[in-house]
Parts: sequence; structure tokens; C-alpha cells
Amino acid sequence: MMPPKIHDALQRDAALITDALKIRFFPLVIDRGAGARVVDIEGRTYLDFTAGWAVANTGYDHPHVKARLKEQLDKTTFAGLISSINLPALELAERLIAMTPGSFDKLVWFGFCGSDANETVGRLVPMATGRRRMISFGGSYHGFTAGSMALSGHMAFSSFIGSGSAIKIPYPHPYRPPFGEHPRETGRKVLAFLTDYVFKQMCDPADVAGIIVEAVQSDGGDIVPPSDFLPGLEAICREHGIALILDEVKIGMGRTGAWFGFDHAGVTPDIVVLGKSLGGGLPLSAVIARRELLEAGTATALFTGVGNALGCTAGLATLEAIEADGLIARAEATGAYLHERLRDLQGKHDLVGDVRGIGLIQGVELVTDRAAKTPARAETAKVVYRAFELGLLLYYVGTFSNVIEITPPLVLTRADVDEGVAILDQAIADVAAGRVSDEQVARFAGW
Repeated sequence: MMPPKIHDALQRDAALITDALKIRFFPLVIDRGAGARVVDIEGRTYLDFTAGWAVANTGYDHPHVKARLKEQLDKTTFAGLISSINLPALELAERLIAMTPGSFDKLVWFGFCGSDANETVGRLVPMATGRRRMISFGGSYHGFTAGSMALSGHMAFSSFIGSGSAIKIPYPHPYRPPFGEHPRETGRKVLAFLTDYVFKQMCDPADVAGIIVEAVQSDGGDIVPPSDFLPGLEAICREHGIALILDEVKIGMGRTGAWFGFDHAGVTPDIVVLGKSLGGGLPLSAVIARRELLEAGTATALFTGVGNALGCTAGLATLEAIEADGLIARAEATGAYLHERLRDLQGKHDLVGDVRGIGLIQGVELVTDRAAKTPARAETAKVVYRAFELGLLLYYVGTFSNVIEITPPLVLTRADVDEGVAILDQAIADVAAGRVSDEQVARFAGW
């Protein structure tokens, strides 16, 4: 029996909010949050392994972030950037430029979310270079605006007919190698496909403006590529004068145990795209890039509220909190422990086909047949729903919707890990035993 307040909220939501805005996995109605936990309107507390799609990196009530926001609110509720200047925007831009690698001259663009940031990249880079083509990867998720959808290769956009200027190539997936190769060879095989097929039979590399890639492909299935992939891709970009664009919207800001996911590969992007956790829960995105790539013209990529002082203050406070609390090192250590505990589940449950990840982005791929790697799509939805009933928040992603994604707030503790993995263990066991019906999850189709 659904609690009355929850039932009422669901009824109002169905009547008022369009399904175009929804990816729902369970009936959660959030009232408040603290640390790595949220509380619903009935007063029930949940351990959160999602951070709201990797947004709440510093948790839901970080005192420093809250104090800085209150201080700015006492000054003004709005100060924009497109027709005026505010100091928080300038200070945040200085910090971001200093944080990103590369001794070349850089500029910063501000927006509200990863979608508008990647839209801007897809617009400005071809304008700046005079080249018409962009290359991205199958399984990629770069946003939900028209331009960012055109760059994306996720099944969620299969009904959208994007621009023909964006070419998609396979992402190197060690668990599901695109060319049937050995997992260690998949990075080299994908790069060879790019140079020996795409550049020779589809488009001249001299007409490619940029290649956009995720250091860990999150919504495509939390895929960690082989270690030689990003350095090899960077070398190809340098050879042909192509801009290397790293989409760090979901995995940046310390989640992988480094400021950026690409730091682990030692590459230097021409463009870095940030969003989600950058604003500490407030809408904020940023593009940090070579000056010449963002100077395609005046007023060519603007939105009225961008670079607002409140959002940029939240960004500054989030950076300060991550540094002061040592959350990057904590993400590395806690993530390694979480990975070990998830591997224990792989040894215990036949449904768990693969466990992969780095730092505090981990993926648990569920299959009905380990040898055939048959995606367990229905079972994944049930596991996530059952975990919710037991007090743990999880989402699922992947081309086949069968990868449980774990992206908790970086404030997660080892005790939280033990609690969450124990709940996940029980949820998998309950689903395998047939204790979760199709009817229970029918209203929450996910994606």
C-alpha cells in the first residue's frame, strides 16, 4: 500500500508534469537531504547511490556551499553576464582555467547544463575552424538540445534524426568489444577503424572540426576504456589538427579520484565541458577551451541567465568544499573499496555479468546468461525498484538498460558502502527468487 502523501504527489505529478521530462525508476518524492541521504515527504530516509545523476557531489547540505549561497543572496538574487559583469563569474572562470591542463590561452563559456554546453561546442568549433564535420561515439550521451542530441549516440535518441555532419564510431567497450576482439585490443581496434576506414572512406580528416568523447562513457553503460585509448585518440587529433573535446559533465569534479576523468590518461584536451555537479546542485555548466575555438563571433552562443552570480558562487563554493574536505582522495579510496564489494556480488550472483568503474562511478551489468552476455533488462529494473523499497537509491543506464549505475555523493563513507552493497545484495537475491513482479515496476519504465 503506497503511503497517502506519496500517492497524492504521484497523482498530481501525472496530471501536471509532462512525461517528456521524466525518467522514473520508483515513486520517490524528495523533501530534504543531508550528506549522502535523502528524506521523502513521509519522513523515510534513503541512502543515495545516485547523487541525482551525479549532481550532488558534495552531498545535499554542505555547510560551506549553503553559507556562500546565503551570502550572495543577501547581495542580490540575480546578476547576469551577457550584458554586465559580476565578480563570481570572473573568479570561477579564473579557477577553471587554472585547473584544466594546457599552457595555451583559454576562455570560458557559461551555461546552465551539460546539454547547452555541448550544444555550444557543437556550434562554435565548426564555426571557428571552418571544418564541417564532428565525430562522436556510439552510446554517448551529450545532451537533449537539438545540437547535443545530434552529437549523441545513445539509444535514447534513436527516434531523433540528427545532423548528418556528426559521424558516430564505436566506443571501446572491453566487456562487449565492438569488433569481437580481445578486451585489451579494443582501444587500438577502434582507433584503427577511425584512421583506416572513417578517414579514408567517409570523410577527410581535414574536414573534421572536433572529436567529442567521454573518459568514462556513463549513460552508455559506465564503460571504462583501455588505458591506451585516450592517448591514442589525442595523437590522432594532433596529427590532423582536430580539436579533442572531453565531455566531463557527469564524471568530472573529482568523481573518478581526480579532478577530471581524462587526468588518469594524461591527455590535454583542447576543450573541457563541465556541468551537473559544477553548480553544487544549482544549474551551471561551463566550457573551458582554447581561445581561438570560443572566439567564433560575438553573441553567437548566449542565454539570458548564464554566468549569473548565484550559480557561479555555487560553483566556487563547490570547488572550495571539494578541496577543503579532500573529497577527490576520498572518492578514489571509497571507490576502490566499493569496487571490491561489488566484485564480491559478482562472485555471489549469476545475474552479475560485469563490474567496472573508477572512483565513485561504478557500473554493475546484469545478464541472464554470462556466457552469452544476454542483457537482463527486466531484471535490472526490478533490482533497482526492490533496492528502493529496501532504502537504497539506484538508477540504471546502458544501451540495453541493464547496467546499474552507482554515482553517489563524494561524501560517501565506507560504512555507507557496506550498507548499500548489503541492500543491493538482498535486492538481487529477491529478484532472482522471483519476489518482484512485473506489475510492481510497470509504472516505472525507466529508459
